[in-house]
Amino acid sequence: MSEALSSNAVLYAILSLNSEIALQKEYLDSPDITPEERENEEGILDDLEQAFMEFIDCYKSYRSDDRTLPDINELLNSPL
Repeated sequence: MSEALSSNAVLYAILSLNSEIALQKEYLDSPDITPEERENEEGILDDLEQAFMEFIDCYKSYRSDDRTLPDINELLNSPL
């Protein structure tokens, strides 16, 4: 894929990853997870958090070029 991501695509990725991270943390806190699954699920959470931070960095770059985009804190703290 040689096209650059649009700011909307980055926004949707951030919001999706943020939701997935919350769900993964909730799952890790639940009694449903076995000790055998925990290590794998923690690895998945680490991967989700890494991807989230990379999209945040990308978004910050977009926002520095386009100040009409919402601040990242505003974006993450507003109800959908």
